[in-house]
Amino acid sequence: MGKVALITGATAGFGEATAIRFANEGWDLILTGRRLDRLKNLQQQLKTASNRVEILNFDVRNETEVIAAISSLSEDLVGDLTVLVNNAGLAVGRGPMDEAVTDDWERMIDTNIKGLLYVSKAVIPLLKANGSGHIVNLASIAGKEVYAGGNVYCATKHAVDALSRSMRLDLVNFGIKVSNIAPGAAETEFSIVRFKGDEETANSVYRGFEPLKAQDIADAIFYVCNCPPHVTISDLVIMPTAQASSTVFNKKID
Repeated sequence: MGKVALITGATAGFGEATAIRFANEGWDLILTGRRLDRLKNLQQQLKTASNRVEILNFDVRNETEVIAAISSLSEDLVGDLTVLVNNAGLAVGRGPMDEAVTDDWERMIDTNIKGLLYVSKAVIPLLKANGSGHIVNLASIAGKEVYAGGNVYCATKHAVDALSRSMRLDLVNFGIKVSNIAPGAAETEFSIVRFKGDEETANSVYRGFEPLKAQDIADAIFYVCNCPPHVTISDLVIMPTAQASSTVFNKKID
């Protein structure tokens, strides 16, 4: 029996790094994302004679697309499905609630919460049928505490944290592990998306300290997915050494 990991949001950041990490260890992959060109490029990069890389181009916010994409998977891939990494997520905007753009709220709620729910609902029956499995949900330090201007983003990641705990209760009798991964400041596309392409503001977030890299989170995800069967890392907070909380940093700025 092979090992297959399904990774959402695989076209950049944590998702892409996780796909590379698992592929390098010989896993077969199902990679999902909205940007088809990036999915195709990653597929070509990772596909070898010894491992399968299937791509599914859909938006996790659209339940119909999610169901159709998961239903299209071949029986051999589904039969070997071992891991689901719910990585797709984003922050859009930062500021006082009364000054927010409500469309930003919709994007975060639809992606970070509803998207995770849609994908999980479609995949869990497959893991149950296989008799075991592992779900990894990408939360955030923003799911453990709140900070000024983070309101709705923090709320969505608190929801991910709560859903991870609920999934553990729902799935423990089926031999399905659930892990919640909560990164601190990590330098990916995250801030570029949050600040809507404003590179100067995005880059200032990481100025004066060494942030986490996508590879750091990919390594952690791979580790929790490869513990012995009797071991589950249920909740893992990963911070840069220079970060003590969501707002406290040891920054060295000249």
